[in-house]
Amino acid sequence: MSQKEEKIKMAIVTDFMNYSLNQDHYPKSVYKFCKETEIEEKVFYKFFGSINAVKNQVWEIFYDNSMSLLEKDENFKSASSKDRLLSFYYTFFEVLLLNRSYVLFALSADEKMLNNLVQLATLKQSFKRFATELIEDGNIDKPSYLQHPPKIFSEATWIQFCFLLKFWRDDESADFEKTDQAIEKSVQTAFDVFENTPLSALVDFGKFLWKEKFATY
Repeated sequence: MSQKEEKIKMAIVTDFMNYSLNQDHYPKSVYKFCKETEIEEKVFYKFFGSINAVKNQVWEIFYDNSMSLLEKDENFKSASSKDRLLSFYYTFFEVLLLNRSYVLFALSADEKMLNNLVQLATLKQSFKRFATELIEDGNIDKPSYLQHPPKIFSEATWIQFCFLLKFWRDDESADFEKTDQAIEKSVQTAFDVFENTPLSALVDFGKFLWKEKFATY
């Protein structure tokens, strides 16, 4: 894709996000969206096949922006799998913070989002590829009988991601410090399980979740 085409595509995404926030609902159709934003339908369809495709693209852009920032850090690729996952989460939620109004809208506009995750479908594929790389790297120095199936553990990491996304959405603490705690504890727990030493971390994480659950009442 040329730079000009990439610019047009990003402009459509930006218009889509602004339209959704200003109207407090997603566009009802491609026709109405294009009419309101003065985009030719044929231009829209050059890049997207539907409104849902744009929803997916927004989250993929959040992911791509996060990875671009991480890749600028010369220490990221050589860091441990645990540190890379921590860095990803911290960076990803910083990117989301810049777009919090849209993210809160998107997560509340579809109350069934955490059940079907339709709008996160493309993000899920990208994130699971990243998680698979981390798991495969962690398996390198393990004997075969201690290695973990990347497919299963990448799915578990995706579930962790969804938990953190919901936690961040509901977090009202200053500077989202509770989300930072949830990230640290959940990643520590995941890697303790991965290293077959789960008990203390599971207890600690369980206490944290228990406290946060009842702190809201």
